[in-house]
Amino acid sequence: MTSPAYGLFPAADFMVTMGYRADSATIPQARWFFREETIAVPAHGRPIEGLDPRLSATEALLGWNALTLPGSARDYPDLVWIGSPELIEQAWIDAEGENLRFAGELTGFSLTPRLESNRSYYNADSTDFFAQRELRLRGKTDGGRFVARSIWPADFRLDPDTAFKPIAATPEAIRAFVRSEPRGGAQSNFTTQVIWQRDADSRRHRAGSPLIGIMLNGAQGDDDEAHGGHFGLFTGRVGPQGQMHDWLMANFYTLETESEKGIIAAMLPLECYLADLNGGQAWYRPSYLLVATLRDERTALHLSSALARVFNQFYRHQFAYHHAAANCTGICVSTLRTIGWRVPSLGPSSWLKAIAGLPVVAATSGSLSKGKAIFDYLTEDQTRLFPTIAFEQAGADLLRLVKGSATRELTPYEGLLRQDVEEIMLVRIPQLPSDRAWGNYPVASVDEYRQRLPKDPAKQQIVPVDPRHFPPGLKDPAAPDMKPLRSDYAVAAYAALAVLIGGFLLRFMSRSRRGKRAAVPGQRNG
Repeated sequence: MTSPAYGLFPAADFMVTMGYRADSATIPQARWFFREETIAVPAHGRPIEGLDPRLSATEALLGWNALTLPGSARDYPDLVWIGSPELIEQAWIDAEGENLRFAGELTGFSLTPRLESNRSYYNADSTDFFAQRELRLRGKTDGGRFVARSIWPADFRLDPDTAFKPIAATPEAIRAFVRSEPRGGAQSNFTTQVIWQRDADSRRHRAGSPLIGIMLNGAQGDDDEAHGGHFGLFTGRVGPQGQMHDWLMANFYTLETESEKGIIAAMLPLECYLADLNGGQAWYRPSYLLVATLRDERTALHLSSALARVFNQFYRHQFAYHHAAANCTGICVSTLRTIGWRVPSLGPSSWLKAIAGLPVVAATSGSLSKGKAIFDYLTEDQTRLFPTIAFEQAGADLLRLVKGSATRELTPYEGLLRQDVEEIMLVRIPQLPSDRAWGNYPVASVDEYRQRLPKDPAKQQIVPVDPRHFPPGLKDPAAPDMKPLRSDYAVAAYAALAVLIGGFLLRFMSRSRRGKRAAVPGQRNG
């Protein structure tokens, strides 16, 4: 059994409560989003991040980073979304999935209800999978039965005996790992691979080591809007036997709609992020982790504190989630770059295609918003747009940093990473069996995305979602206005161009008419 934790912080430093019961130390906007959810909030006296409501998220993070040495701030996240109040370790379910055995006791076992909007759920294949292994569960006891909300396989952990298999410090080598198994490893075994180590004894010091990590989730098999996958960052410590369930994941997700799976953007334990019965990523796609263990926690603490600050700005609507300009990947990559890890940029896909595409898509679809969307996608830095590209670029860059082969001058944060990283591992987590279609590896370009889509639009699977209406009273009046999108400027430029062309044509036609009148002989008055 491991000591409970939320990432780098002991669970004992938090209080478990419901969102509507949380005290005033938790910002009201966050309390509103989690009003009916079980959360953990820092105990009184624990330091939490501050904020200046007049600054944009970028300005606030830049200012904090400039004044804060990595490791000097041990700020706790404002809240951790845990979903359920009870935790059970070292448990087993029977072959029928009806009973749960733990601590020498036998109790009834059932599942949290499936959300009506969720298109698939746990089935007999799930029971067969979980009945073969030790489990860790979050849920609550109800009427003498344990009702599970998340189910984590205890054998999903860093293998202490895994072989050292170094790879080249290139994005192509990272991509090869992700795509090496059929369907991206959705139906493969859990895999750990050490790809870099400071010395041959690094693994002996792994237990208890602080860490930073990058998460790439694959493509869903039954949602044609989700072929690009998902992206996030996490921090934590390696468990005594390589456990990873309590690493703290930063999951940026749109707040403007109600997720069909019940997902809310939050910092949450890895076991909840991956294995929540409705919203867990592992239920509908394979996942890939790049894990860097550290000899000192300073860079991990700095990243954790930075992410907590961004979440507070996000809940306050200082900026909005946008599928091109500020999606899960863009928010995370921008955070890394702001604190000093300059993840390489690949630049936009194509400005020429974007300039041509906006009016064409708007005209053919009858939707200006769709034309603007394609413009924003094609002009966004690919490292901020595609989860796969960010995972490959960041992973390869970290390998170059620790190997001393980076060609740029390092920032102070990058210098600390170079000093502190002990090991780098790649981890593949398969999709959990259920009645959901098997997922795949995520696409890495607009062209790959189009190849995945069914040619017949009628066969494309799009999951409808309802809007989430943020209460106007929770909008901070001191918050700065959000900046226009690139497509807003493009539309304004097209409008200005249309006015210029229209004016030129009017003048041309006017001159042409005057010329024709001058060419007609005048008539005499009788």
